[in-house]
Amino acid sequence: MPYITQLIQKGTTHSFIAKATAPTVTMPRIKALMTGTIPGFIDIVMNLNSHELQEDNLLWQAKQSRKRIFFYGDDTWIKLFPKHFVEYDGTTSFFVSDFTEVDNNVTRHLDYVLKRNDWDMLVLHYLGLDHIGHLTGPHSHLIGPKLYEMDIVLKKIHSALLLKDEDSAPNLIVVCGDHGMSEVGSHGGSSDEEVQTPLVLISSAFQNKAGPFTVPEMIQQTDLAPTLALGLGLPISRSSLGKFITAVVEQKTMREQLRFFHLNGHQLCMLLKENLETYEKDDGLEQFKKAEKQHGNWIKLYLEGNTSEVLTNLGRKVLKQYLEALIKLSSSLSKQVAEYDIYSMTVGAIITLEIFFLLLLSVPNALSNKAEFDLPLATPLFSLFFYLTCLLLAAVHVIVCTSTENACFFCSMSWLLAMGIMVLISALLCIILSLLGKMVLQLKPSNEVTHSSMQTWSELDILLLVGTLGHVISMGASSFIEEEHQTWYFLVSTLCLALSQEMCRKYFLIKKGNLSGSAAFSEAEEEYAYVNEIYDAHKKELQEEKLPILSRFIKSNEKWIALSSPGLILICCRLLRPLNQTGVQWIHRPDFGHWLTSSEHKAELSFLVAVCLIMIFILIQGKCSLVSKVALMFGLLGIYCYRAAIGHVLYPWQQNTNEITKGITEARFVYIFVLGILVTGIKDLLTSHFLNTNSKAKAVGLWEIYSGLILLAALLFRPHNLVVLVFCLIIQLILTTFIWKILKFDAAEIAIMHYWFGQAFFFFQGNSNTISTVDISAGFVGLDNYVEYPAIFLTIFVTYSGPLLWTMHMLYYLSAETNWNSTAVAHGCYCYAIIRSLPVTVYILLVTALRYHLFIWSVFSPKLLYEVIHHVISAIVCALFIAVDKNQLTKSEG
Repeated sequence: MPYITQLIQKGTTHSFIAKATAPTVTMPRIKALMTGTIPGFIDIVMNLNSHELQEDNLLWQAKQSRKRIFFYGDDTWIKLFPKHFVEYDGTTSFFVSDFTEVDNNVTRHLDYVLKRNDWDMLVLHYLGLDHIGHLTGPHSHLIGPKLYEMDIVLKKIHSALLLKDEDSAPNLIVVCGDHGMSEVGSHGGSSDEEVQTPLVLISSAFQNKAGPFTVPEMIQQTDLAPTLALGLGLPISRSSLGKFITAVVEQKTMREQLRFFHLNGHQLCMLLKENLETYEKDDGLEQFKKAEKQHGNWIKLYLEGNTSEVLTNLGRKVLKQYLEALIKLSSSLSKQVAEYDIYSMTVGAIITLEIFFLLLLSVPNALSNKAEFDLPLATPLFSLFFYLTCLLLAAVHVIVCTSTENACFFCSMSWLLAMGIMVLISALLCIILSLLGKMVLQLKPSNEVTHSSMQTWSELDILLLVGTLGHVISMGASSFIEEEHQTWYFLVSTLCLALSQEMCRKYFLIKKGNLSGSAAFSEAEEEYAYVNEIYDAHKKELQEEKLPILSRFIKSNEKWIALSSPGLILICCRLLRPLNQTGVQWIHRPDFGHWLTSSEHKAELSFLVAVCLIMIFILIQGKCSLVSKVALMFGLLGIYCYRAAIGHVLYPWQQNTNEITKGITEARFVYIFVLGILVTGIKDLLTSHFLNTNSKAKAVGLWEIYSGLILLAALLFRPHNLVVLVFCLIIQLILTTFIWKILKFDAAEIAIMHYWFGQAFFFFQGNSNTISTVDISAGFVGLDNYVEYPAIFLTIFVTYSGPLLWTMHMLYYLSAETNWNSTAVAHGCYCYAIIRSLPVTVYILLVTALRYHLFIWSVFSPKLLYEVIHHVISAIVCALFIAVDKNQLTKSEG
């Protein structure tokens, strides 16, 4: 940006680095800029559909002062301030595929507006730079031309205002960003790249201070609101936490400077009084009172006409005292600004705990041969204890809601809805007590039963239990949350070693017969006979059938392939680790994904994408119907065409990317085949469900639904992440073909292993526990404008595709494999529900207890958001499959 660099070197500007706070997304940052407040983390959800801002803000004060405000750009401003702009034209902020027209639609108004004199404030919000960052990352070759374009726009505005300055008071140009951009091309977290934004103030009123370039001063983003308010002669927003920027008024008289600081300090003192009961003991308030007293002495000397050096030194001393007071007041308020609705949080935590305990207490019935989940409703709901609990909760509700002064979500509900929640809490408590009573009555006092039940726990079972509980416990530390991927990588690697030990035990230890004469020996002989039965069947196939060479090789060497299969999985996981750097500690380091996506290695990326798409077809077409195979083939071909259209990859006959489009036609072409495969799978599933056909139709239907989701994920993934998808399919193939079939795990063990691998693949694809790794650009594949619900669905799908695909594979494996009993799906889903409920329940309690933690907004809150969404997705998928499986089980029994 040569023009703005020239202005900075001339000394006609004031340059700063404005530091934002998490969450670093558009709507909360606009609120911070205009109100001077620190938005809550719920604003990251509200960012998807902004509503009118009710807080006191700079634009409202300007409107009250009859200033005419024009706006062009991001329509988030129009949603937040719908009645503030005299003239406006909004552009869609979420359609990140467009970085040209979205800026042209703002610039086209400038020539006409700059010639007019009927406006006082002009707000322009350009989105192109942000969209380029989302699409291609912060180091894209498109960044330079876009910055130069913005430099030309700034030059046009500045030149026009300089001409107006000759006939009016000096104008002010504020050039700033609302947030930064992470290395992976997103934002929302708290890394330096995301929270540090440029702020440049340009005006002819500033005195020339030409000199060597210095590092800009670091300020808070909230400091802009009080600075602009006082500079424009407006009242400071009532809830502003910011402090006045000293450098802006250095050329003003001492009396004006002291007046500005006194106004800012008074506003902060009033805000502190409203938010802190012990405000009188605050160091900042005491410092402000001292400065105010010295300010009075300065005014007395000034009015007496004293112009000596004493007056100047006293003024500087007062300014320093005011500045120290403002810093302390702002810091105190920042710590107190978070108002927690403890009553509503407690109600939510109680319901979560009750549901989790209900799941735990229902384990014996739910994992029985009948897979029952019957709750004793009649007795508890008609008990005296139930009615007394309802009355007690109602009394507590009345007392809390009539005594609290702050807004409470639960108290704002209608009495009918509030009573419904209290009845739910009472009913769950009574049911839990009833289940506990039944369990106590059914306990057998025999020590032999307990001892024998403990003997059924294998080493692998203990590993799965300890690993799952250990992960939950680790979430109490912020560092373990930031680097959670390391936990899952370790657990999956340990699981592979445990599986390798189990395979060796099956093939070698059992064969030696070390347990001869014991009861376990007969069981070992049965397992060994089962393994030999599989191999005898495969040898018979080799003798009777003319199989392909590869299939003959696999079947003839199946023993050694099975023994090496855990090691192959371990190698796959190790190869995936350097593909995407994640977490916090090493996120800044280059990874293989960055190398592949750089413009210099487009040919290598093109080859890799082509190989991955071919591998995906080979790995999933075998169990699909002919129609689905054809749709899958054309869908994968369409994915390559889409990537070539948007410039990510090259066709074999291309040397470089000549013409880049949005790829809308190609992406929609793929969507058609995705829907076709899903519809075919649902049709086969419903056919097997209602017509009671053989299990083959059900297996094909489930696999086709799974294949459709794989095709959708391949379309939405960043091109280098197709490797993750291929390795996911390879690992699933190895597990189902060579490990699970031999080791004969039960449904609970299969469910936990699927959960572990799903969590690992969540991080393998580059996700983390910060919002900045969410790939927003995936939500606009195939869309030519912003459509809210499809964009949200696609974004959530691509973010949780790892856990979701492993969950779907679990349901297919438990439903379609012939060696499972009819309750396997119910058992698997129930275990999956428990291991998903455990971290959510514990984490809700942790976040409630650690709500004043230093990293509550930057670490704990994003993780809670991730966990809740993941839990909802898992619950929906499992509930649908249990419903279908339950109906089918009922039919078969009938």
